[in-house]
Amino acid sequence: MKNIFYILVLTTQVFFAQNGFETGNDLYKAGKYEQAIDAYGSVLKTNQHSSELYFNLGNCYYKLNKVAPAIYSYEKALVLSPNDREVANNLRFAQKRTIDEVKVVPKVGFAKLLRDFTAIYHYNTWAWIAVGLAISFLLAFLGYYFSETTVVKRISFFVMFALVVFIFIVVAAAIFEKSHYDNEKPAIVFAEIAEVRSEPQKGSSVIFVLHEGTKVYVEEKVDNWKKVQLTDGTEGWIENTAIKEVK
Repeated sequence: MKNIFYILVLTTQVFFAQNGFETGNDLYKAGKYEQAIDAYGSVLKTNQHSSELYFNLGNCYYKLNKVAPAIYSYEKALVLSPNDREVANNLRFAQKRTIDEVKVVPKVGFAKLLRDFTAIYHYNTWAWIAVGLAISFLLAFLGYYFSETTVVKRISFFVMFALVVFIFIVVAAAIFEKSHYDNEKPAIVFAEIAEVRSEPQKGSSVIFVLHEGTKVYVEEKVDNWKKVQLTDGTEGWIENTAIKEVK
């Protein structure tokens, strides 16, 4: 009986989520962006998250010139769909409306090569590639085991050896990318003006000032303060209420 109840609840949530999403789309097309945001928000309250939802939400905020919520929504969409070019393109447009110009210090050497390689796919995609290679290995093994000709056995053996190497590389890439995903904690500045201090307390000196929409990375938390790092390597402490974490 409980299972039927849970199924009914889930079905109801999905129905209202779809209805809210479609209502939001209609309101967006009509130019009623505030109402569209409310409609999309009702979907989020049912814990129904999707890249399309956050993308549309970001578009609404962008139309209303609300920089921080727009960038935050696009970043959320990219978390769910990292290779979506349309989301990335709109994000770049939104970032042009920010005040702060923070340089990106590129990584060099082996670390850059490793990150560039693993970032080609999401860790889930790497995992599915590993599954596909494992199936291929099984097929090669069956070919080796049941074949009665020496040539086929040799070919199957070398294919199996190559697949083992590829499986190792792909699994390592998935683990590395998952670790990077878990450790990287991006956040968006929502305060119009946010002071970044040298220590996690009001009395400490102000190192620099950030404005809404700027992206930072959370490194540490102490009470109501968070230590953040910018893409240029600059670090400091900011009040928890001034930023909103993407993940």
